[in-house]
Amino acid sequence: MKAVGYTQSLPIDAADALIDFETAMPEPTGRDIRVAVKAVSVNPVDTKVRKRAAPPPGETKILGFDAAGVVDATGPEVTLFKPGDEVFYAGSIQRQGTNSEYHLVDERIVGRKPKSLSFAQAAALPLTSITAWELLFDRLEVQPGKSIDPRTLLIVGGAGGVGSILIQLARRLTGLAVVATASRPESSKWCHELGAHAVVDHTRPLKEQIDKLKLPPVRLIASLTNTDQHFPALVDILAPQGKIGLIDDPATLNATLLKGKAASLHWESMFTRSSFHTPDMIAQHRLLNDVGNLIDNGVLRTTLDKVLGRIDAATLRKAHAAVESGRSTGKLVLEGW
Repeated sequence: MKAVGYTQSLPIDAADALIDFETAMPEPTGRDIRVAVKAVSVNPVDTKVRKRAAPPPGETKILGFDAAGVVDATGPEVTLFKPGDEVFYAGSIQRQGTNSEYHLVDERIVGRKPKSLSFAQAAALPLTSITAWELLFDRLEVQPGKSIDPRTLLIVGGAGGVGSILIQLARRLTGLAVVATASRPESSKWCHELGAHAVVDHTRPLKEQIDKLKLPPVRLIASLTNTDQHFPALVDILAPQGKIGLIDDPATLNATLLKGKAASLHWESMFTRSSFHTPDMIAQHRLLNDVGNLIDNGVLRTTLDKVLGRIDAATLRKAHAAVESGRSTGKLVLEGW
């Protein structure tokens, strides 16, 4: 089968940063399903793994986490899916990735593809939807429901993949006031269209902008990018006994700044359940089904920005470069082989 991978960590402008190659088709065992991959999207984690985790000598690592496709075969313990089912999911960071014609994934982290979406539209959603959902409802412990919630949620980096879903979840499923940050006119417009009550510029002092909005206290902050750069300002903005959730990898973080406000810090990683095979691992299956239902009912929308072309090394190199630039909005997707 066709696949795209890498043999060494190289800058994305290197010709061999990602390569096309042929490999054997995997066989499903246990609770694995084999998916005929129709579309994939590219996330920042793809670029981080490529740059930081060189495969052992002689091996080729296949990247890719988001995928949408059709179940082709199932392991003997599979109960949730059958061949022919259309699915979408974000795979495990400990296994070969989705940039291959066929891919093995544990059924417990797979959801039914939304019926109203194409494979490309669906492939934009899984990793960011899981991350945003777990961050908002599991880590920050917001209760879904449209009752009035006298708090403001500040989302730093609202136009990215996770922010694009988080804005929608918070606006459509909660009573929170939702403020996103964006630094460019097009990214600010994107956040407003997704439902943010207000958008502020994270390249300018945040507290002054927040104060002018006259919204409820900022008791919840989702810091999705450049947390080390913004952290002192975020602590200053945060109301006493508030919560900060983050998903990035700050080089340093002085958590003692939170002590005076008795505030808490929460890390979200959507790979935790699949990496540790937690007892609640199947929660991601249910979560993705819920997201699919919300999509089909018109509550949420796909965050697809562009379909760059077919799934091959040349197109994936373009996608990685765009993600590494930090200037993309929504999700970049590749479709077909």
